[in-house]
Amino acid sequence: MARPVPSLPFDFAPRAEPPPAREPEGPRALTVGELDRIIKRSLDASFDSPVWVEGEVTGARPAPSGHLYFGFKDEREDASIDVAIYKASLTPRLRAMVVDGARIRLRGRPTFWAPRGRLQLVADRVEAAGRGALLEALERLKEKLTAEGLFDEAKKRPVPAEPRVIGVVTSKTGAVIHDICKVAWRRGGARILLAPALVQGAGAAASIRQALTALERLPEVDVIIVGRGGGSADDLAAFNDEELVRAVAACRVAVISAVGHEVDVTLTDFAADARAATPSQAAELAVPDTRARREALAHYRVRLVRAAHARIRDGERQLGEAQQRLGDPRLALASFQQSLDDRRARLEAAARRPIARRADRLATLERRLARLHPSVRLAHEARTLSALHGRVVARMGVVVGEREATLRGLAASLDALSPLKVLGRGYAIATTSRGAAVRDAGDVKVGETLDLRVARGRLTARVTKVVPAAGPGDASTRDEGEAKAP
Repeated sequence: MARPVPSLPFDFAPRAEPPPAREPEGPRALTVGELDRIIKRSLDASFDSPVWVEGEVTGARPAPSGHLYFGFKDEREDASIDVAIYKASLTPRLRAMVVDGARIRLRGRPTFWAPRGRLQLVADRVEAAGRGALLEALERLKEKLTAEGLFDEAKKRPVPAEPRVIGVVTSKTGAVIHDICKVAWRRGGARILLAPALVQGAGAAASIRQALTALERLPEVDVIIVGRGGGSADDLAAFNDEELVRAVAACRVAVISAVGHEVDVTLTDFAADARAATPSQAAELAVPDTRARREALAHYRVRLVRAAHARIRDGERQLGEAQQRLGDPRLALASFQQSLDDRRARLEAAARRPIARRADRLATLERRLARLHPSVRLAHEARTLSALHGRVVARMGVVVGEREATLRGLAASLDALSPLKVLGRGYAIATTSRGAAVRDAGDVKVGETLDLRVARGRLTARVTKVVPAAGPGDASTRDEGEAKAP
């Protein structure tokens, strides 16, 4: 507010004019530095003592200054915070504990880093709390795919030496495609076919898989490079996706994985047919070095020419030595002809000797064969057979006469003992209905039917009375037996 001007005792004193009306002012704006300082003071006042925080390490990277920076993630919730451990608080044991995927407990104070406007936790103490859930899940997936044989070295295909078209799956705005094209141009040029894809964030795995499938369907593509630049474990998470890993392992052509830097390892690296530490190295693996090949070709040409000249000189030397040893060809031919004549004469003499021995042997066999001629042998056997035939006929007449006399005597004896002769004298043979001959009166019963055989015919009789024999020779008892015809 302006101070009043005092009045003067004269009328000609200048009169103060009223100040111009001022426009109403709004709230004063803070500078960025003031806001950062206010936030920092408020945060420091809220945490007057260190706190313990438990979580999983992601993207751990040591800085050239010796400090250690990494992300600290809660795998149960979508929450994370940046952590800084200054060089003064670092120990070898602490450095070994802070690795990607490790679950640890930190003691520190939350603070606000004004130059970057970033909230971070400055820690000074670390304790192990087990392996992180993300790392555990990644290890389980790796063991599962390994058991299925997706990472077997025997299934890896060699990178073609002369690829016609090289497919690249990466971001179209990143430095990877530029590095690959630059290396390919330097090594002699190659046709590069880019299938752009997201390499980080939500949907990155599906995008990479779709780009890989699109390149695989092109028949002219001979090899595919899948890559991106370095980053934290979260940035490279898409390359640990199970479906993407299976797609890389089942790809029609050889796949080169160039994900991150040399220290970064993903499951895609294990499934790919070859792994490169950087995208530039992947281009070197895929594109043959034309200059190096030309140099190697020139080197091989020089070696081949030298070897050919050496071989020609060696042949000329051997030819000269052979000519010296050979001498005059006519003398050599004459000497060989003489040896040939001598050996021919010896061969003919050696051939005639066994022929003569075999001729003598043949004459001896012919004489023996004449003595054993079939006509001579047949005549001798015919005489022997005629004599034997006369002896056989005479002996057969004697034997037949003796057998006829014996047969007549036996026939007479048999006829005398024939039952028919007995029946002819008036006797009969009685048999029961069962066919048994009746020899005793006790063998039959009254009323039983008997079969009586007489000399001519048969009779059937019924027993009406049985009189047993009183004693041997009792004729009266034999006469009392009666048989009544039925």
